[in-house]
Amino acid sequence: MNHLESKTAIVTGASSGIGAATTRALVAQGVRVIAVAQDQQELDAFVADVRQTGGRIVGHVADVTDLDQMKALAQSAQDTYGSIDILINNAGLMLFSNWTNLAVQDWEKMIDVNIRGYLNGVAAVLPFMLKQKSGQILNMDSVAGHQVSPSAGVYSATKFFIRAMTESMRKELGVQHGIQVNTISPGVINTGWADKVSDPVGRQAAQELNKLAIAPEDVAQAVIYALNQPATVTINDLIISPTRQDW
Repeated sequence: MNHLESKTAIVTGASSGIGAATTRALVAQGVRVIAVAQDQQELDAFVADVRQTGGRIVGHVADVTDLDQMKALAQSAQDTYGSIDILINNAGLMLFSNWTNLAVQDWEKMIDVNIRGYLNGVAAVLPFMLKQKSGQILNMDSVAGHQVSPSAGVYSATKFFIRAMTESMRKELGVQHGIQVNTISPGVINTGWADKVSDPVGRQAAQELNKLAIAPEDVAQAVIYALNQPATVTINDLIISPTRQDW
């Protein structure tokens, strides 16, 4: 049974990687998607491509670290479609470095996007979901939110934060308000992340690790499974890893 048909979903980081694959999977299920990204040109090209398949999608440029922009996004979604049924907090940064590198700027970027960005998304949509007494919030997490490696300490910390906030939200918003809240925790996924690592040593390690990565579409199918549940069922956390990943 398709529980997603005609629902409205906001997907952050939607124009590439897991966000793009998830957006395509959602529109294939009949979901109306507001695709959120920062790069106007990239977003426009992505939205145009999805529309060619018959998908119901609109693009919205916003910075997840800016609460006012996220609130404006939520209001626009409500005004356009009359409801906000799903939020997928997906926009994130994974930057590797050793502690001795003191990559403070990378630390701050990850804290801003991975933590503040998720909180802003929740703050923007939650008033609408509480009013309509329904909704689903999926926070994209990571296996790094379950275990830690030396070169990913800050990234893992942000993902442990996401696990904690999601479990707290589930126990309050799910139990008291019927809002389904869950996470997907991917392992190594080929999203181009390895080439974005600024530290040369970290980038080399990331590129080596990325050789066993699986596709974003594999994660997107897990997202559909988690969301396509009746209102009485919440999938708490799904870990999706390459078969040959040993951690």
